[in-house]
Amino acid sequence: MNTPSHLNRRQVLAAGAAATGAALLSSNAFAEAQAPLLRGKAEHVISIWLGGGMGQIDTFDPKAKGDPANRKAGAYYESIDTAVEGVQLCEHLSQVAPLMDRVTVVRSVHHEMIDEHAAATNRMHTGRPVSGTITYPSIGSIIAHERGAASDNAPPYVLIGYPNVTRGPGFLGAKDSYLYLTDTSQGPAGLSRPDGISVKRQQRRERLLSQLRNSGATVTDQRLIDYEAAIEQSLRLSGPEFNQVFQLENEPADLRNRYGGEFGQRCLLSRRLVERGVRFIEVAHNLNFLNGAGWDVHNSGILQQHKLIQEMDTAVSALLIDLEEKKLLDKTLIVITSEFGRPPEFDSGGGRGHQGTAFSCVLAGGGLAHRGAFGETDELAKKIVSNPVSVPDFFATICETVGVDYSKNLYAGDRPVPITDRGQPIDALFGA
Repeated sequence: MNTPSHLNRRQVLAAGAAATGAALLSSNAFAEAQAPLLRGKAEHVISIWLGGGMGQIDTFDPKAKGDPANRKAGAYYESIDTAVEGVQLCEHLSQVAPLMDRVTVVRSVHHEMIDEHAAATNRMHTGRPVSGTITYPSIGSIIAHERGAASDNAPPYVLIGYPNVTRGPGFLGAKDSYLYLTDTSQGPAGLSRPDGISVKRQQRRERLLSQLRNSGATVTDQRLIDYEAAIEQSLRLSGPEFNQVFQLENEPADLRNRYGGEFGQRCLLSRRLVERGVRFIEVAHNLNFLNGAGWDVHNSGILQQHKLIQEMDTAVSALLIDLEEKKLLDKTLIVITSEFGRPPEFDSGGGRGHQGTAFSCVLAGGGLAHRGAFGETDELAKKIVSNPVSVPDFFATICETVGVDYSKNLYAGDRPVPITDRGQPIDALFGA
């Protein structure tokens, strides 16, 4: 080649730059192709937890009736048609049945946990098995961490039920924990002053705390920083403005009656919390159950199971209609979960055992393309025959619905932790 050597170097440098640029463009294009397209537009989640193990065959995935007296496997109740052709529910879900065009029962959820309550409860709150080395955050804390509250005058996460580590923030820290209450008539005890603390005394305490904060000491321990953030949030929310949300007596009497008893009042409060700006609310059905056993219907506990189902039917149908009338249903994803389902066989006392290999969870509202049901089990709701959905898949669907990147990593110290254990959303619910 007869061109001067300095021109050769320029050509080489230019060629190298072009190649590098092409590689970067290609890399960026690949990254964009791999990045999830967050199709959901909901802003809030109301997660209804039916502790004990709701039997799918007796609620949202009914099959032909069995006979407990003769130990013949099958459903305990008759089935009824719904607003969605081909989708049936248990006869005791008669108020939800006409609303099923706003609902999708995911009938093919499964997990590999032993059928034991504590382990399965952890699985259905964190999306992962119990670990001896790391405490994983709950789905509520994940969404609180990623989205924060929808208002400066609200916490991101409220639990209406008893506190438990499975509902908590795990390695995310105290700032992504929940505010909780167990009695809808009183509100969170931690946000009201004890009787012996006057307003002046409270103000003196706050001034002293402010002086300590401004003392110039540098705090580097993340746990202390998170704890300080939690204290600051509690002080901000302890005034009358936020606490008005717990005054259910301000709701019309006929609306309160439509929601039903204490569980229904919890669901009504969840709607008020959404209006206030809370991002994630768990409503736990852990009351003094009407049947004495809750959803864990071994033996004779099943005899009054229909009362629980009817209570859920009343509360959930009222919540769906109430949110829709207030133009909040598309903005609010309602989730109904339990630690596992129940097998179709009857035990020696006429009740049912535990089944985690195939059970139902429910999604409603949230702007999804609802279809009544997704996934299918066999004639006894015992085995999945189409569209299996893992717990990480179910969590990824929740995350995408509220605009949380289900593919990203969180960090436990320096350790990357996939946010949903590599789950994939149910595409059909996003119109795909």
